[in-house]
Amino acid sequence: MSIIIKAITELGGLVAPGWGGPRLSVLIFHRVAETVDPLVPGIPTRAAFRYKMELLRDNFKVMPLTEGVRRLAEGSLPSRALSITFDDGYRDNVTTVLPVLRSVGIPATFFVASGYLNGGRMWNDDVIEIIRQTKAESFSLPELGIGPISLRDLPARRTAIDTVIERLKEADPALRQEALHELARESQCRLPDDLMMTDDDVRTLHEAGMEIGCHTRTHPILTRIPLEVGEAEITGSRADLERIINAPVRLFAFPNGIPGYDYDARHVDLVRRLGFEAAFSTAWGVSTSGSDRYQLPRFTPWDDSPLAFTARLILSRRQTRYAVS
Repeated sequence: MSIIIKAITELGGLVAPGWGGPRLSVLIFHRVAETVDPLVPGIPTRAAFRYKMELLRDNFKVMPLTEGVRRLAEGSLPSRALSITFDDGYRDNVTTVLPVLRSVGIPATFFVASGYLNGGRMWNDDVIEIIRQTKAESFSLPELGIGPISLRDLPARRTAIDTVIERLKEADPALRQEALHELARESQCRLPDDLMMTDDDVRTLHEAGMEIGCHTRTHPILTRIPLEVGEAEITGSRADLERIINAPVRLFAFPNGIPGYDYDARHVDLVRRLGFEAAFSTAWGVSTSGSDRYQLPRFTPWDDSPLAFTARLILSRRQTRYAVS
């Protein structure tokens, strides 16, 4: 299999012009589970993640993100340059991901939403855990125009999670949180307080040589809040993280990160003015010397098959237009 994969990467230039040139691929992950979660099977397991990291180590030049950004600007990137990132600040990034990265010998950058450290929880995890624990056969949040949605079996609960999370993205954050907390209480659900990192976990990553980046405090969709509130979210998170690691935080990732939808030109100007060295979207593509340093793309090759995973990486290098102006 490894011989076939190497052959695919060698032939990549036939599919993606400039494959071997100065282009930086940045992969985005969120969580890695020890074993398959039946309710959220899309979360990669430790074994699957390790295999992908070994594949990347053996076929790409994996480098720290700050080095990749610097060398992109200098025009000194090696062929097949690639960086790895994680978003949000889940605790499994320390307990499961870090040991794999250390074992394989590659670096990563962790964009942390600092407001959820030390026992916090993102609202989408409230949805998942309520649907996981409730004995009810349907899910409803009438005050937010949702429901009833069937929970009759495992496939229905999986569908419900995707449906509810998608519908709640646009809801008022305070109303959404209040409604979810009330539903958890009524359903007698005990929501976990250990899904996200602690301050000590962030320090552990930093001391292990991993990079820490800013991802706001509470992961808002920036276009849905006043600009000054967004600025406070960003500067507050950077201050939190710099206090924790006692070092500068130079990189920023836009929450959700879709150009023109989750952030716009005002936010690009903001992170530039705040002095970050670079900022990252979730647009599909690869960075080139002409890319806006404050809208560099990241993507997730979701394929489990090593061949499909590698092929998707190669094809992604054709996409270089992804920014707002």
